[in-house]
Amino acid sequence: MNDWGTFLTGMVGSRPIEITAVMFGLMNITLLIRRSIWNYPFGIVMVCLYMVIFYQTKLYSDVILQVFFLFAQIYGWYYWSQRRDDDGLVIVGRLGAGMAVVLALGGAALLAVIGTLMSKHTDAAAPYWDASILVFSVIAQILLARRLLENWLVWIFVDILAIGLYWSKGLYPTAALYTVFLILATFGYIAWRRSWKQGVPAA
Repeated sequence: MNDWGTFLTGMVGSRPIEITAVMFGLMNITLLIRRSIWNYPFGIVMVCLYMVIFYQTKLYSDVILQVFFLFAQIYGWYYWSQRRDDDGLVIVGRLGAGMAVVLALGGAALLAVIGTLMSKHTDAAAPYWDASILVFSVIAQILLARRLLENWLVWIFVDILAIGLYWSKGLYPTAALYTVFLILATFGYIAWRRSWKQGVPAA
């Protein structure tokens, strides 16, 4: 296999289940950017596949995170279905300043707890760095389910953290994949902000 083939294999995996999960994930993000409620079937399949992948590789914390994502996908699908415009696209909302402060403080506290537990009771290589990705991924997913514009800013933050962590560990293809996610999240923020600025009211 040439260098390019090795790079792609490292980025999306070599097993059919991994390749399928990545493809569903990219479709999920693409439809999210377009504010289409049909992102959710792709998202549900993606998290179910990753649940199996992480279980097979004994990454049990990631399995638990995927379970959370599954329930968040189902909740988001229901919530979005109640708040769409005449074109069937989700109406963009905004996060209030007070709630932003609460989430930031709550996230920092949870990060400290999880990071400390991982540092003291596991052989985690980067306990606080890794925990920050976990905590803020959960916050971003909640904001996304509530169709709030700021979800993209949190995802951008998560992607930057993930790129740095994976690059520092020599996981260059995975860092490249998260670079793609970072670009898509940036497009998502621009598209959703444009929709919000056009005067579509939040429900």
